[in-house]
Amino acid sequence: EEEEEEEDVVVVVVVEVEAVVVEVGADDDDEEEDYNEGEGTTEEAGSSKKKKKRKKKKKKKKKAAPVDASQPHKKAHGRCLNPESFTDSYLLSGQTDPPSIPVADLFEEGSFPLGEVTAHPLSINKFRESDAEKRARDRMQSGIHDKVRHASEVHRTVRKYAQSFVEPGIKLIDMCTRIEDMNRKLVVENGLGRGIGFPTGCSINHVAAHYTPNTGDDTVLGYDDVMKIDFGTQIDGRIVDCAWTVSFNPKFDPLLNAVKEATDTGIATAGIDVRLCDVGEAVQEVMESYEVELDGKTYPVKCIRNLNGHSIGPYQIHAGKSVPIVKGGDTTKMEEDEMYAIETFGTTGRGYIVEDLECSHYMKNFHAPHVPLRLPSAKKLLSHINKTFGTLAFCRRWLEREDGGSFTVNGKKGKQLKYMGALKNLCDNGIIQPYPPLCDVKGSYTAQYEHTILMRPTCKEIVSRGDDY
Repeated sequence: EEEEEEEDVVVVVVVEVEAVVVEVGADDDDEEEDYNEGEGTTEEAGSSKKKKKRKKKKKKKKKAAPVDASQPHKKAHGRCLNPESFTDSYLLSGQTDPPSIPVADLFEEGSFPLGEVTAHPLSINKFRESDAEKRARDRMQSGIHDKVRHASEVHRTVRKYAQSFVEPGIKLIDMCTRIEDMNRKLVVENGLGRGIGFPTGCSINHVAAHYTPNTGDDTVLGYDDVMKIDFGTQIDGRIVDCAWTVSFNPKFDPLLNAVKEATDTGIATAGIDVRLCDVGEAVQEVMESYEVELDGKTYPVKCIRNLNGHSIGPYQIHAGKSVPIVKGGDTTKMEEDEMYAIETFGTTGRGYIVEDLECSHYMKNFHAPHVPLRLPSAKKLLSHINKTFGTLAFCRRWLEREDGGSFTVNGKKGKQLKYMGALKNLCDNGIIQPYPPLCDVKGSYTAQYEHTILMRPTCKEIVSRGDDY
């Protein structure tokens, strides 16, 4: 009897062990099985060990269609640009990405791309398109027009390049340096013959214009910033002045759209024999029909009434005529063969700017008087400015470059040292004019769009127009 009891105990232990083995070796499907005592239970447990786990077949991911690197496909980081435009659209003209070929090597002389061509407004101008005399006069100016188109194509390429890398987190001084270096490369900088028209403006938020970082300024672009990028290109003194606004937060879209539409309205209204005040009235009507909601509060979009568009002359960015962006003002008419920068500024602030912050922009007065200078350092600096910039605008960063602003003119020996006292002396004597940043009230946001237009005898050409804006 004792032996039988011991055998029973052994059997029980074996069954329990076998049951544990079965649970460990069970399939992942958690199927319940009944186990019986004796040989049948042992056989089922043994067979379960032989079962193998089923491996799920991984679905193969479909590979994305390969991108044709020779076709435009990159989008800008900023908002409110034409949704159908690409930052690398210059590939279609044979340019590389990033751009490295001078624009003059991509087009034959006289064949640079035309801007947007439209008829002059007013019924008295209808004869211009077909009039033989006006067409002959237009052909006489073809050499000048081609230089302006050349500069415009450089500007379009450089700004497309800028749109590809301007995003939150970039240092403004690095951004400006990259834009200006590309500008010099594509236009093939050659002193006063070809180069940058004026320093790259990157005014942020309540600062509306005339701000570019000085050396040591480590300002970084943020997601909630509204930045105006304004730079120019010149060939033989023919300056193309064009600007747009960069923002990343969609809450600023109404502000940008208001200013963009107002600029387009100003361009459409402008023309030969149109009064400057009429352009301002049309701009204001469109601009102030918009409003923008920021953080639960609604702000009307206002024109900055003391900022204007302007006529452009050879080596003269402000040639005398101002194009207002509010009603009233100058009744002077636009004339044939003139060149204008039509620009509008909108703001959520008071609509009036004042000079503030540290100055970075300077320019020699176009009609500067001859003043005998006593300081040798002032004489030296003025000589450098005359041969490097002439009457074109410049900034302090350029004076501190190894080439002093132009490698063609100065080589690597153009850097100006301890020049601030000399620069102040030139400003005090009326030879150099400082242009400090122009600011609305703090906490407000400003936006800008700008294009350059030619008043050709037969038509109006928006030379800086691109597929981006």
